[in-house]
Amino acid sequence: MTQQVVLQGGGPFTANDELDTQILRAHPGHVAVLPTAEAFENPDDLVQLSVTWAKRLGITTKLCAVYSRADAREESFAAMITQSAVVYVVGDSPIHLRSTLKDTVVFDALAAHPCVVAAAGSAAAMCDPMVDPRGGAFALGLGLVRGIAAITESEKWPDERLQRTLSLANTSVAEIPTGAALINQDGTWSTHGAVVLHGPLPTN
Repeated sequence: MTQQVVLQGGGPFTANDELDTQILRAHPGHVAVLPTAEAFENPDDLVQLSVTWAKRLGITTKLCAVYSRADAREESFAAMITQSAVVYVVGDSPIHLRSTLKDTVVFDALAAHPCVVAAAGSAAAMCDPMVDPRGGAFALGLGLVRGIAAITESEKWPDERLQRTLSLANTSVAEIPTGAALINQDGTWSTHGAVVLHGPLPTN
């Protein structure tokens, strides 16, 4: 299977237009927006940002309103993902994203999709292990990317917290600030912007 996974540090729909444009040119068609990780905050604000972003970039988006495990078991939402050219997984709670999507048809559709872009906390959840932003410890992630953990919005992390997390790591870690991204294309890695790597990138 050919797959591109893009882990953006933060600023979904606001801070990544240059990279987003490159991705969307390579994958023409509509974008599915999956704001699951924002379920307990204000997903409507994030959805509105996606609408403004779509107008700015001249693309079409469709909302995949998966906020609960019941939603994530719906074949209709899985089909929305499968039929899209690119999926944007957004929102700041990786814990909720993991608990909602794990072992569901929606996650199966994500795992089989040719292009998945995840931002901020959602990007952290794509990794296994996953950095838990509540304290900086490591937890089980969704595993779309394995062998590396992502510290997203790393510019907001105090140095003491960052160093504590790095000291706990038994895997490679990427610091990905807002506006930067770590990209995996069929096992080949690249970076966009000021990504800081601690340890080697996975080879599989």
